[in-house]
Amino acid sequence: MCENHEGARSGPAYPTFDECVRFHGHSCPGLATGYRVATAAMRTLGVDRPYDEELVCVAETDACGVDAVQMVTGCTAGKGNLVIRDWGKHAFSFFSRESGRAIRILVKNSGISGRSAIDDLRKKVFSGTATPDEEATFRGMMAETTRYLLSAPESNLLEIREFTGKPPEKARIFASVVCEVCNEPVADARTKIVGGRRVCIPCSLAGESPERP
Repeated sequence: MCENHEGARSGPAYPTFDECVRFHGHSCPGLATGYRVATAAMRTLGVDRPYDEELVCVAETDACGVDAVQMVTGCTAGKGNLVIRDWGKHAFSFFSRESGRAIRILVKNSGISGRSAIDDLRKKVFSGTATPDEEATFRGMMAETTRYLLSAPESNLLEIREFTGKPPEKARIFASVVCEVCNEPVADARTKIVGGRRVCIPCSLAGESPERP
């Protein structure tokens, strides 16, 4: 919680969008959307950034917005309280283990003007066929869309629905064993028995002479 100059609590202090940009590497509409989702989730559930797995997020996409969700909510892949089920939907479910509440936030098709033009220019920019003017136009449209997403009324962007559901199981900590083919340490739950030997998944797929990067 942050405090004003008189010491009164004035609500949660979320990481800024600029901090999310530094973490992600660039500013874009996807990151802005994820930022709005994350701050809405924290406010709706009335939770603080978790120390461990008190808050859980299930993301139905692996797109840019997930990085803002990690930064703002503290739901991260490493802690095990971010689960990505890439169903190609900009939808995120959040579970508060402490209160038992769960919400699903769906990003609406907000009818952003120029979306088709952005999509057409994106193909040219990322394929390297865009002219300098086209690339400049694309960057400008992306920046304008990002500004809109950060400032638009929440009801224009997000559909927030509370539901009854249980969060995913807490992350498990596994013992480490040595693969009997490549001799590399591996979590015991990520091994298979092949020919009577316990081997890691890459070795089980590649045979006796697995290639290593």
